[in-house]
Amino acid sequence: MNLRRTAERTLPEQKSRPTWKIGRWNELVTELTVAELRAEMSRAYLGFVWWVVEPVLYMLVFYVVFGIVFQRGGPEFVPTLLTGLIAWRWFDSATRAGMLALSRNKALMQQVYVPKIAFPLVSVTTHTAKFLIVFTLLLLFLMLYGVSPGLTWLALPLVLATQLLFITAAASLTGLLVPFLPDLRVVINNGLMLMFFLSGIFYMAIEVPESIRTYFFLNPMAVLIDALRDSLLHEQWPDWARLAWVAGGSSAALAVAYRIFVRHDLNYPKLGL
Repeated sequence: MNLRRTAERTLPEQKSRPTWKIGRWNELVTELTVAELRAEMSRAYLGFVWWVVEPVLYMLVFYVVFGIVFQRGGPEFVPTLLTGLIAWRWFDSATRAGMLALSRNKALMQQVYVPKIAFPLVSVTTHTAKFLIVFTLLLLFLMLYGVSPGLTWLALPLVLATQLLFITAAASLTGLLVPFLPDLRVVINNGLMLMFFLSGIFYMAIEVPESIRTYFFLNPMAVLIDALRDSLLHEQWPDWARLAWVAGGSSAALAVAYRIFVRHDLNYPKLGL
């Protein structure tokens, strides 16, 4: 198994949790991410081509349903829909993978010491690598569709960095809690389904009644998708205050996840994952 060989090269076999420096964390997560991506490519005949084909098919289904069958929107509907779906798929796939990361690697962490928070982090970096490929294709599509790059595109790195922070917090927190509370998977799966329809993927935030718009933006993904569309499609700067509270809340959640990791790092191999 690629992940096992990588861990055995990188990590010591021991029963106590050692002190780790930032450089070693980076090395561990990078090597495990590369091993995971290679493993994914080896499991499919088309290899990395599926990283593009799968999300394209995913988006095509929703376009057929909402754009053709229900005839929603006008000429702006396609870029609006694709932007929302790509941002959502990054969050959804990384969070679901992070939630199950420890159980998927139970055999590995019973053989060699691995900081358990590394597994959700690898899920995040793996899906982020695939997202960047799809996002690059989205930018090319938008330019071919007639959307011209503008000054507000300079905000994209900050918007994406905020979403990455949110995804890291969500994947880490759920990944470290689910082994102790297995029933939490059901809650999280249904919560993600609810968020999917409340994040403004098929509609613009401006279409939400003003009386409940404040509550709508309590959903971090609604904030992030709206900010991405403002920067990419509407030549508007994102709402910095909303992005700031998403970043602040994500940082707090990540701090809680790290605290759980520090306290229970050596307990996870003993659980029935």
